[in-house]
Amino acid sequence: MSIDPARVRREDIRWYLLVAANVSRPQGSYLESMLAIVRSVYADASELEIKRELDYLEERELVKIERDGMDRWFVQLTRHGIDLVEYTTPVQPGISRPRPGG
Repeated sequence: MSIDPARVRREDIRWYLLVAANVSRPQGSYLESMLAIVRSVYADASELEIKRELDYLEERELVKIERDGMDRWFVQLTRHGIDLVEYTTPVQPGISRPRPGG
């Protein structure tokens, strides 16, 4: 079975975004600061890529996104997102959450 690097990247980025949103609780975080965090791992990450993955997480009801008139995104974890990051619920396919303690 071959590994799909694009899939690994997407799933990793989703996890990093969830962790970044968790660290910023309870205030939340703007997309720009989340992009900087992701770029510490994937230096070539783009704003569009981050928006796509945040949209995915919003569809899964793991984050809530407020979009303003200037296209700034403000992200907060939902209760489902908090449970996922805190390892109290099983991880859904599409997110590469590390094993506890690993």
